[in-house]
Amino acid sequence: MRTITGLEELRRAEGETLGTSSWREVTQADVDAFADVTGDHQWIHVDVERAKQTPFGGTIAHGYLTLSLGPALASEVMTIEGIAFALNYGLNKVRFPAPLPVGARVRATVKVAGVADVPGGAELRLEVTFEREGGEKPVCVAETVTRVYTG
Repeated sequence: MRTITGLEELRRAEGETLGTSSWREVTQADVDAFADVTGDHQWIHVDVERAKQTPFGGTIAHGYLTLSLGPALASEVMTIEGIAFALNYGLNKVRFPAPLPVGARVRATVKVAGVADVPGGAELRLEVTFEREGGEKPVCVAETVTRVYTG
């Protein structure tokens, strides 16, 4: 785990790959719970029997479920001390180059893509690349934008 202390150290980390999280299995229970919360019950995610007949051979995780694992996985890679709080500000780009089959394991690699001053703090852009164990392509690549404030 990389601990970054303060905005100056955060600025110095720009361009640096901070590390990779541990593997996390995505279960059908995870997918079903996500479907219930979001109302997205597309059969490719929740109908195990029907999904067996697809080229995927089974259900796949929602892309947004994969993306939503970002905070948990990134928190294994980095923490920022010396700030008052941080807020999600948005996303600049998100792509899902490959499916994430249910039962597969996923992890995330975090890179500091950019740091810019904003009133009261900084805007932090992280490139988060999610990979499936044994997969050839990432299952998600996202540039997240977080505002960190010092006061």
